Formats: sequence, structure tokens, C-alpha cells
Amino acid sequence: MTLSERVYLPPVVSGMLRTLRHLVRNLINMKKLPVISYPEVKRVYSERFRGRHILTTREDGTTRCVACFMCSTACPAECLTIEAGEDQRTREKFPVRYDIDLLRCIFCGYCVDACPEDAIYMTRDYELAIDTRARAVVGLRDLVVPPDEGVHPVLAHDP
Repeated sequence: MTLSERVYLPPVVSGMLRTLRHLVRNLINMKKLPVISYPEVKRVYSERFRGRHILTTREDGTTRCVACFMCSTACPAECLTIEAGEDQRTREKFPVRYDIDLLRCIFCGYCVDACPEDAIYMTRDYELAIDTRARAVVGLRDLVVPPDEGVHPVLAHDP
């Protein structure tokens, strides 16, 4: 090997020149870059995009979920944890605990398809930023949406 090959100087200089050339080209043509200024400009997703999960409620404020475990059975990622309780007056089951681990969820929508009560939906909300692993597990408090809020669900079986 020659001295220049041993010190790797020509390849390093050529790589730095290439990087500098790309930097100058991008600084001159900022408008042509494939970049979105995120908080100001939102990306447009398909109508079938599946994002945040919600549990719907009835008019009286109770959840429509009857804790039948069909959603957790259909989930291929096994990210749903449900504990059922029973109302002594109406003898109807309801979820005491309903957790979705968003780090395990693959957002396939099988839980929406499996629900016989149409209690769980997926919205088009994609801003699901979290700062700790513990916050990735969302429970009843985070999933339940009051009936007066405008909810635009996306069904997994919609075309």
C-alpha cells in the first residue's frame, strides 16, 4: 500500500467534498427539498389510516364495552389487557380495567372488527408521542371519549 492509501487522506477529502457539495445544493434549493415543516404543516394521510384508539360511551356516560374479551382474543400482538366487573343491578359486565400497550400494538384494527358492541374505534389521530414506557400503556381514563365530543371513527373494514 502507498502512503496515501495508508493514511486514507484522499477518500476522506473526497467524502468531505461530496458532503459539502450536498450541503450547498440543499441550502440554495430549500423549496425543492422533500421536507414538511411539521407543527405548521401536517402530513395528509389516507382516509383508512388507523391511529389512536377510543372507547365510546352511551348517552348515560357508561362505556359501551361489555368486557366480552373478543378484542383481546382477536389481537395478534396481545397488547390488550381487560379485567371485567359486573353491575349488580343490571347484571351487565363492564371493564374495570382496559389497557392498551401502544408499544406492542401494530394498529391492525382487528380489535375494532371483533367488537360486537362497536365500543372501540380507531381515529385518524397520529400524534401519539410519549416520553416513558409507562405512558405507552393507555387505560380507561385515556381511551374513553364523552358522547358530546365529535368523534370521527375509522373502521378497519372500511374500503
